[in-house]
Amino acid sequence: MRQRSEADRLITKIVVVVTMGALAFGYDTGVIAGALPFMQLPVAKGGLGLTPLTEGLVTSALVLGAAFGSLICGMMADRFGRRDSLMALSVVFVIGAIGTAQAPSVAVMVAMRAVLGFAVGGASALVPMFISEMAPSGRRGRLVSQNEMMIVTGQLVAYTLNAGLAHFSESPSIWRTMLMIAAVPAILLGVGLFFVPRSPRWLASQGRTDEAKHVLELIRSTDRQVRHEMRAIYTAVDDDAEQIGWRQAFGEVWIRRLLMLGVGLGFTAQFTGVNAFMYFTPIILRQTGLGTEAALIATIGDGLVAVGATFAGIWMIGRFPRRVTLLGGLCGVVLAHLGLGATLLFLKGTAVESYAALGFILLALLFIQMMVSPLYWLLMSELFPMRARGVLTGLSVSSQWIFNATVAFLFPVFLHAIGPGTFFVFATINVLSLCFVARFLPETKGLSLEKLETHLKDHLSPDDSGNVSPATLPSSP
Repeated sequence: MRQRSEADRLITKIVVVVTMGALAFGYDTGVIAGALPFMQLPVAKGGLGLTPLTEGLVTSALVLGAAFGSLICGMMADRFGRRDSLMALSVVFVIGAIGTAQAPSVAVMVAMRAVLGFAVGGASALVPMFISEMAPSGRRGRLVSQNEMMIVTGQLVAYTLNAGLAHFSESPSIWRTMLMIAAVPAILLGVGLFFVPRSPRWLASQGRTDEAKHVLELIRSTDRQVRHEMRAIYTAVDDDAEQIGWRQAFGEVWIRRLLMLGVGLGFTAQFTGVNAFMYFTPIILRQTGLGTEAALIATIGDGLVAVGATFAGIWMIGRFPRRVTLLGGLCGVVLAHLGLGATLLFLKGTAVESYAALGFILLALLFIQMMVSPLYWLLMSELFPMRARGVLTGLSVSSQWIFNATVAFLFPVFLHAIGPGTFFVFATINVLSLCFVARFLPETKGLSLEKLETHLKDHLSPDDSGNVSPATLPSSP
């Protein structure tokens, strides 16, 4: 049996390696903002001659690819394992990065962005799932939240490198370098995974219990922890019998309700407006009279706030219940949207409009990245039963990507049509999301995945009247 420090070091190494997928996810979603201005140049001048239509296609191809990738990779993870599926995704990441960097035409660029999106979507489903199954229950919240930290770090790295490369390079083809850099975290992910063990829960689900026990002996510090966890895994495997597909999953009432909860949480996370701010902050600020260059610098501020807020969020997750944190975050988001809408409506044309608007945007991102987004990815990693974890996580995360695309498409339309009223709409939606979370989301903190699965089955199975009990969980013993 390893000493505690050795087991902790191995868990840390596993998290660092696996979250290279999240770093690639963040970089690939953030880099396009800096590459697009160069890609709009004519082909003769080093660009791709993008028009507003093809620019939208290039941007949205990644999101649509991600929706498909998260769905397919969730099923792959149940069949081939979390680690091996991530290995395959690292290859797809590299192909997508090289393909976009070398794209000779718009058609190839759109296709390669979709390939890259497939990898981004797959990583968004598998990384938190894998970490959750490797982490001890007492550290699961903080370790899984490293996924969100690496996503926002990747976005900040992309914003910073974009600005630096654009400033110091005189080549109009510098966008190709921006896109090629995305291969670096993908290569680190693929190589690092050779030194990471497979998930003990997946191994046990395949009948490979000796291997599962060996992995637990590596990542747990005492024999008692190993015995306790193996007993829980044995019980869960016996109850689950075998992996199931989405058709079989839909046949059970409690699993259908759990899936709807996962989809609803994806709606909640995306309709906070997080990506409206990450994608369109320069557009919002230009409407207040701020110059283009200053608006682009403010985007780096978005990234800095996101990273700082995620640090704070990881600290909070270790100390406060999941439900309380998420509900508090949604309350803050509502207030920030109301403040931003009021600023654009009542302070229009004043000297403080730009500063107040930026302040409320950063306030919204603070609450989102500290108390909503980390909680979403954590819940996606721990809510679903072992026998259908990949399928249900894939379906839920895929729906989240569809909501992402919906917000990205509708936000500029609403902003043009109703102006400041857009943010009052967001505030109303977030009030509804708050009610949804308060009514249906159970507390998950401090429980092993196996104990959580047992209680969720009891909680979501219909009683004699067909109703579901209120969202409560017993305290962990």
